[in-house]
Amino acid sequence: MDSNTVEEFILGFFIASLFGFIVLYRLLGKRPQRASTEAQRGASVQSSEKYASLEDGESDVVVVGAGVAGSALAYSLAKDGRRVQVIERDLTQPDRIVGELLQPGGYLKLVELGMEDCVIGIDSQQVYGYALYKEGKYARLSYPLEEFNSDVSGRSFHHGRFIQRLREKAASLPNVKMEQGTVTSLVEENGTVVGVKYKSKDGQENTAKAPLTIVCDGCFSNLRRNLCVPQVDIMSHFVGMVVVLENSRLPHPNHGHVILANPSPILFYPISSTEVRCLVDIPGQKLPSISNGDMTKYLKTKVVDQLPPELRNPFIKTVEKGDIRTMPNRSMPAAPVPTPGAILLGDAFNMRHPLTGGGMTVALSDVVVLRDLLRPVQDFSNAAALTKHLESFYSLRKPVASTINTLAGALYKVFCPAPDQASREMREACFDYLSLGGIYSQGPIALLSGLNPKPMSLVAHFFAVAIYGVGRLLLPFPSPKRVLLGARLLSSAYGIIFPILKSEGVRQMFFPITIPSYNRGASVVMKSAMFDMLG
Repeated sequence: MDSNTVEEFILGFFIASLFGFIVLYRLLGKRPQRASTEAQRGASVQSSEKYASLEDGESDVVVVGAGVAGSALAYSLAKDGRRVQVIERDLTQPDRIVGELLQPGGYLKLVELGMEDCVIGIDSQQVYGYALYKEGKYARLSYPLEEFNSDVSGRSFHHGRFIQRLREKAASLPNVKMEQGTVTSLVEENGTVVGVKYKSKDGQENTAKAPLTIVCDGCFSNLRRNLCVPQVDIMSHFVGMVVVLENSRLPHPNHGHVILANPSPILFYPISSTEVRCLVDIPGQKLPSISNGDMTKYLKTKVVDQLPPELRNPFIKTVEKGDIRTMPNRSMPAAPVPTPGAILLGDAFNMRHPLTGGGMTVALSDVVVLRDLLRPVQDFSNAAALTKHLESFYSLRKPVASTINTLAGALYKVFCPAPDQASREMREACFDYLSLGGIYSQGPIALLSGLNPKPMSLVAHFFAVAIYGVGRLLLPFPSPKRVLLGARLLSSAYGIIFPILKSEGVRQMFFPITIPSYNRGASVVMKSAMFDMLG
């Protein structure tokens, strides 16, 4: 294929994508206003009280891991009458520096699952959007929440407190057994997973059996290699600390703050009524040493001067206290290996850069899809039939999950540009485009928030940013040098997004209706949604 053909294909793809987005927008119209939280909470499928507790027999499902995905799934399946055994490596409250911001789209999934009360009583903070800073300028980007009730917003909190509330909610049902133990392997019989082997808290070797095993043991999963083709990429590291501000208020209260620093972004957001989390992104796999003081020196010399003035002194005080922690930022596209009797979920299955805070939204969305698919299945013991049925899960999750994954990867690469001028122009164009407000900021922030995770909208806005950047270069008078730079900017944009789209699956993202399993599953999910509405 020659270069002209490639260019024609790219141009045609972009025009077709933009046209498709416009048509879909016209057809689908605006999202209807959500029902009240209390009404959705009342739409429980079936009371678990109708079903026997685990003490009366074997479990229907073994869930490995009691994080966001595992706890939410255990609760939702138990509400539908399933007997669920949950095995978690450590049931004490986790202490992490990520998983602290739940986007509005993720909160709505909590509502669908009847678990929205898990953000109550943990000093969580409502988040209504972002303040984006660049070289002394800022743009305030608000979530498009006008059509929703006042309780719908982003929520930020201590990760561990949220996890404990989810676990307590799941364990409150009589048909959920939650225990501490380390799962060492899957148990297979004739090519079908029938349970897991694990060591209990006191070191005893045990086996838990069930017709269906769901593995959601997190980003460090030791079981994923049996159920997917893992391609884990460490894109960068977060250096995290808790900053105490005067009056405990950020410059823009109830907003996340993103500073487009060099070489990569810096985040601030509240995690309680008195604390603010700061995350400094450091690209690559090598970090300055904390023990010998190199990290402190890096933060004081490379970072602090790029912060808004009102955040500098609190930041320096926090750095000098030395309570600094790090976390690798992983990315892993979903590449499942369908296995009878088992399925993979959560960070064990799919990860993206945490810059956009989309991980919990994807996990909860996946839980809703899986719950809806399993609802009509009376018996999980026919492993082959269940595996065929669950093929729909991988295609049904794609439009939402892949949109959030692609946005996270593309936005990180735009905000963490290569040293060439075209990449820097792309970042400048992105900031200025979002600063325009109106549809120019509402569309991208609706994608980021999980309120409108549509692939066509993502592609349209991404290339609109690129074209806007070219327009900035060519006005008021184009020159050969500027035209060349504009062409390089477009090439840079293509180089950012197309590899991500390819890894996510173009057909699954943009044309899922052409996949038979998607159509089979869509009808099941629609019936489940109607069941919820009827209560």
